[in-house]
Amino acid sequence: MTAEPFLWWRDGVIYQIYPRSFASSSGSGVGDLQGIRGKLPYLQDLGVDAIWLSPIYPSPNVDFGYDVSNYVDIHPDFGTLADFDALVADAHARGIRIVLDLVLNHTSDQHPWFQQARQGRDNPYRDYYLWRDPRPGGGPPNNWQAVFGGSAWEWDEASGQYYYHMFYKQQPDVNWRNPAVRQAMLDVFRFWLERGVDGFRLDVFNLYFKHADLPDNPPKLGLRGYDRQEHIYDNNQPEMMDLLAEIRALLDQYPERYMVGETFDSSAEMAAQYCAPGRLHAAFNFKMLTQGWRPGGYLRAIQEWEHVLAPESWPNYVLNNHDVRRSASRFGRGENDERLKVAAAMLLSLRGTPFLYYGEEIGMRDISLRRSEILDPIGKRYWPFHKGRDGCRAPMQWDASENAGFGAGKPWLPPHPDYPFRNAAAQAEDPDSLLNFYKRLLALRREHAALRQGLFQPLSYEPRAVLGYLRQTQTETLLVALNFRRWPARLVLGGRMANRRWRLLLSNKRSEAPVPQDGVIALAGEEALILKMV
Repeated sequence: MTAEPFLWWRDGVIYQIYPRSFASSSGSGVGDLQGIRGKLPYLQDLGVDAIWLSPIYPSPNVDFGYDVSNYVDIHPDFGTLADFDALVADAHARGIRIVLDLVLNHTSDQHPWFQQARQGRDNPYRDYYLWRDPRPGGGPPNNWQAVFGGSAWEWDEASGQYYYHMFYKQQPDVNWRNPAVRQAMLDVFRFWLERGVDGFRLDVFNLYFKHADLPDNPPKLGLRGYDRQEHIYDNNQPEMMDLLAEIRALLDQYPERYMVGETFDSSAEMAAQYCAPGRLHAAFNFKMLTQGWRPGGYLRAIQEWEHVLAPESWPNYVLNNHDVRRSASRFGRGENDERLKVAAAMLLSLRGTPFLYYGEEIGMRDISLRRSEILDPIGKRYWPFHKGRDGCRAPMQWDASENAGFGAGKPWLPPHPDYPFRNAAAQAEDPDSLLNFYKRLLALRREHAALRQGLFQPLSYEPRAVLGYLRQTQTETLLVALNFRRWPARLVLGGRMANRRWRLLLSNKRSEAPVPQDGVIALAGEEALILKMV
């Protein structure tokens, strides 16, 4: 295949920022837009092409920004619209795009729409949400369960009806079947597009529509109430396809705009259907987040995703985000970062758009909190079985100064105790650090079209030890060999590769290219190796 011109959302790397935790300029203990703006030189030096900001809109913060009370403004904790405009301008000047998180399945119960809707059944905003009478004899309208526990229906005493919420009761789902809601949400897209936003991550977009008749979901075995249902009527409804086409048509009126969706609680096959031409540019498939530290599991996840996507669709991959334990905590070992270098080399050498999560590049670990310190409502409700998501949302570790250089004032969450030695400033000075390894990988992606757009061809591998594959264009063949074990392993080359010469592009264990012996490349323990055929 012939490489195409660089396209930021396809060929670049997108870096997720949790704004509360990235950098504070105000001394409030909460990160803000000016803090992010001040770190743009770091992001440019790292080599990322775009930043995705988790929600920055006004919110009561029941779910830390995923309960929006105004879609077209900035939460005062983060700054102002003028601060946002300055961030966009400065980022664009450095070649960095801006992706916003849009939470359009539900609003906060403090949103003016819902405040109006609660005024009575005749209020014009009543149909902006899903209201229903009790079942005959009393009780919720159907058996649907909320993800965060209990019935998905909340009784409103004043109006004598239930309203529906897939998440917390303070997050009522909107009624996307109402044309007024649909138009209002399209206007939200248009508002931010006009401000120069380059793309959107759509939170739980496949939940927008519910079956019009609201029938009971069939039962199945599971632990939580939500898990004891087949969710065939409260998500993935066919009306979503026409809506995605309408949103895509709006985005296509602006140059190089992008839309990626969080396909909630769905299979890879379902996620792939949303990525057809004229719909999403991409959808998240979170299979990579559920793998243990075995190359076989990762290869199966990669091949499944490649198989279900249409030829014209584009995959993406992620190892960390704001909802899961950090990869360094899931499969790191003490303070040894060699395994994390193998993970980084895999993520950044696959065919697809890589998403990084802030602090991943320095190997940040989850923080541990006492029960009394937990802020995430999930952790408060389900502790000790689920301790919540606070652990992966701790302040970015910039340097060894007070509060890890996050900013003056007590941070909203404590920094990890390892910050005096695990921080960006210290790693920048260490040529063998994880941070500098990420920089080298990102520079390689920029330099070699095969890493961005080349075909993905798996090689024979040991399912418990080595993952090897080729990335190929018409003019370039690269080999990626990843040893997941701590001791040496072998990668067997077959056919024409066995006797070819290779040039070293990257390794965390050697400075010269290996010479295959009898068609075998010997790998050091936990080695990440990238070679170019010459």
